[in-house]
Amino acid sequence: MAAVKELSIKESLQALYNLQKIHSKVDQITILKGELPMEVSDLEDEIAGLETRMKKLEGESKEVENEISVRKNAITEAKANIKKYEQQQNNVKNSREFDALSKEVELNKLDIELNEKKIKESGTAKEAKVLAVEQAKKDLDAKKKDLKKKKEELDRIIEETEKEEVELVKKATRAEKDLDARILNSYNRIRKSYRNGLAVVAVQRNSCGGCFSTVPPQRQAEIKQAKKIVICEHCGRILVDAEALEV
Repeated sequence: MAAVKELSIKESLQALYNLQKIHSKVDQITILKGELPMEVSDLEDEIAGLETRMKKLEGESKEVENEISVRKNAITEAKANIKKYEQQQNNVKNSREFDALSKEVELNKLDIELNEKKIKESGTAKEAKVLAVEQAKKDLDAKKKDLKKKKEELDRIIEETEKEEVELVKKATRAEKDLDARILNSYNRIRKSYRNGLAVVAVQRNSCGGCFSTVPPQRQAEIKQAKKIVICEHCGRILVDAEALEV
């Protein structure tokens, strides 16, 4: 098995610079997508939450309806009992029986009053839940429309950039294989330190292409010679001379 050729410093800088250009193109595609992937994910979570809330509210509303139905049946039964006891009062033999039936009538009347009060309270609770369900439906419809719009926009961007992005990732993988592991790790560490992902930058107008700090003439001469890896004293990025590395 043939040994992997060890790159010279200049070749390593060239490979790093090329890798940076590839990664910068990938970053541009990511910027083009913007916050859409995160927004789509957040909307999907919100929709799932609203659907769960709606099911819970609808379930609670059904429970209230059942409670109202049970109390209405209890009222019907109490009225029937009152009618029965009042009829029995016409055939009593003594006052003690009459009083006992009168007590049953009063108890059933109290049951009616209590159930009517509870029905009224349940009715108010049901109205509140119905309104909450209606609002949740409106919110859900709005979120679904927003999600559809953002998904269509994201799908369009993905369709337009997917082929290019796949090719760039392949190129980056091939470029990484040529680099020494320590150099690649340093590159990745620096790259992750900055939001714009720039780890390797060219000196432009006597300044660092990353932080724009002035690069002394002696340092510029070293960078141009490409005999060692030079780091910006201010931002820690790897500095290169683009013209010296152009093939």
